[in-house]
Amino acid sequence: MALLDVKNLSVDFVNGPFTTHAVKDVSFSIEKGETLAVVGESGSGKSVTALSVLQLLPYPAAKHPGGSIKFRGEELMKATDVVLRSIRGNKISMIFQEPMTSLNPLHTIEKQISEALFLHKHMNPSAARQRVIELLELVGLSKLTSRLGAYPHELSGGQRQRVMIAMALANEPDLLIADEPTTAVDVTVQAQLLKLLRDLQKKLGMAIMLITHDLSIVKKMANRVAVMYKGEVVETGETQKIFSHPEHEYTKMLLSAQPRGNPQPYDDKATPILKADQLKVWFPVKTGIFRRTTDYVKAVDGIDVAIRPGQTIGVVGESGSGKTTLGLALLRLLQSQGLVSFEGHDLGKMTEKQIRPLRRDMQIVFQDPYGSLSPRLSVEQIVEEGLLVHFPNMTKAERTAKVIAALQETGLDAETRHRYPHEFSGGQRQRIAIARAMVLNPKFVILDEPTSALDMSVQAQIVELLRRLQQTHNLAYMFISHDLRVVRAMSHQVIVMRNGRVVETGEARQVFENPREDYTKTLVAAALNMDVADTGT
Repeated sequence: MALLDVKNLSVDFVNGPFTTHAVKDVSFSIEKGETLAVVGESGSGKSVTALSVLQLLPYPAAKHPGGSIKFRGEELMKATDVVLRSIRGNKISMIFQEPMTSLNPLHTIEKQISEALFLHKHMNPSAARQRVIELLELVGLSKLTSRLGAYPHELSGGQRQRVMIAMALANEPDLLIADEPTTAVDVTVQAQLLKLLRDLQKKLGMAIMLITHDLSIVKKMANRVAVMYKGEVVETGETQKIFSHPEHEYTKMLLSAQPRGNPQPYDDKATPILKADQLKVWFPVKTGIFRRTTDYVKAVDGIDVAIRPGQTIGVVGESGSGKTTLGLALLRLLQSQGLVSFEGHDLGKMTEKQIRPLRRDMQIVFQDPYGSLSPRLSVEQIVEEGLLVHFPNMTKAERTAKVIAALQETGLDAETRHRYPHEFSGGQRQRIAIARAMVLNPKFVILDEPTSALDMSVQAQIVELLRRLQQTHNLAYMFISHDLRVVRAMSHQVIVMRNGRVVETGEARQVFENPREDYTKTLVAAALNMDVADTGT
C-alpha cells in the first residue's frame, strides 16, 4: 500500500457562471521514504494539487468533480474535520511558498512553531520551548534561539522560509509537502536546506512531495518526477529517465529554459544618477528594564555605491547579509548614516516632503508580489496609485491610458486591469508589480528578488522584459538576488555582501570568472553547480 495514493483527482473553481478546470484527472502515488517532484510552470495546477491532499482549498468555491486521495489507505476527500485536524501538521505537514503571507504577523516565532507541539504532542511550555530551540538549530537558525520573541517582519526572507520548515518538521511527519521550499534563500543556504531535508528523510523515513520550478533541485532530491501542464500530468517517470530522455515537448522546454544572455552596454562615462558614500544602517539592541542600547546590529556597514543610467548593479549574498536593507536605505525608506545623493540632491538633508517629488523617479519592485499588491484593489487601482499621488491633475481617461500602456509594455492584456491579484499566477503578479513601478517613468529602479518565486521559463521572460525596459527607458537598476544565474544575465557590476559589508565588488565577468574572496568563490561554485544540474551535464 502506497503512503499517499491519488487517483483521477480533478479540481474546479466556480465563480458565478464561470468554471475553471484547474486540475484534470491527476493520478500519482508516493511510497514511504520516497521523494516525488511535481514540476511545471506557474498556473499548471501544482499547488492546487498539493492543497487538495490536505483539503485546504477554499470551499465551496473549489469543487472536486471526481477523484480519490488516500493516505495510508484512509480516504481524505470526504474525511471529517476531526480526522483532518489529526492529520494536518502531524502526519502530513506543508511548507508554503510565500512565508511572509503564511506566517502570522501578530505572533512571535516561538508561538508559531510551538503551536503544533501544543496541539498534537500536548507538550508543556518548557518542553515546547526546548523543542523550538532544537528545531531552529536544525534549520540553521541558531542565532534566533536568543530571539524567540522576534516577529516575522523582523526576519529576512530566507530566515522566514527556514522558520516555515521548522514548523513543518516539528512533529516529524510521515509526509512533507514542500511547496517551493527554497525560493527565498541563497544557493549556499539552499544546499544546506536540501541536505537537511535529505538527512531528515533518511532518519525518519519521511516521504516528500516536492513542488518546485527549479529543475536543479529536482535532480538532486527526487526519485520520481511528475510534470504538470495546464492542470494535467503530461509525463511521469524516474528522475534520471526524465532528465536524460524526456518524451513530452513541454518537458523538453522546461529542461532547456533558463535566463541567458548578457546585459546591454551602457555609458560608463555618464554622471552617476545615484551615489552613496559610507552608507550605514545600524539597528540598536536594547536590553534591561530601562531598554538601554547595549549593542548594534550592523545591517549595512560603510558601503559605497555609484549607479549610472542604463547600468545594472547586482547585489548578492546570503539571506540576512543586508542586501534589501541597502536598497531600502538608498531610497530613504530606512534611516541611515552617510551620504546618499540622487541626481545631485543630498537625500539625507531633505525632509520627506522635499523628497516626495523625487520618489516618482525612484521605484522598487518587491520580492513577494502577492504580499506587496493589495488584495482589495483591482490591477488598475494598484497601477494608477502612483499617478494619483504624483500627478493629481491628470484626468481619469489619461490615467487609464497610462495604466493600459504600462500593462501592455510588461506583457499583460489591457483587460486584466479589472481583475484582482489573487486571480493571477506568480509570474503575472510580478509583471503587475513591474507595471506599477514603470507607469511613473522612473529613472532608477530597485529590483528586490523579482524572479525568486518564478519558474525557470518565466524567469527568462522577466529577465528579457527588464532588459527591454532598461534599453527603452535608459533605466538604472539595482538588482538584488541570491540567484547568481539571473544576476549574471542582468548585471554589469556585482557587489557581494556578507554581514552588512562588501566583501568583493567589480565587473560582473571578473567576479564570476575570477572571484578573489573565498566567500565569493563559494557562492559562484554553488551557482555553477546549479547550472550543471540544469543542463543535465
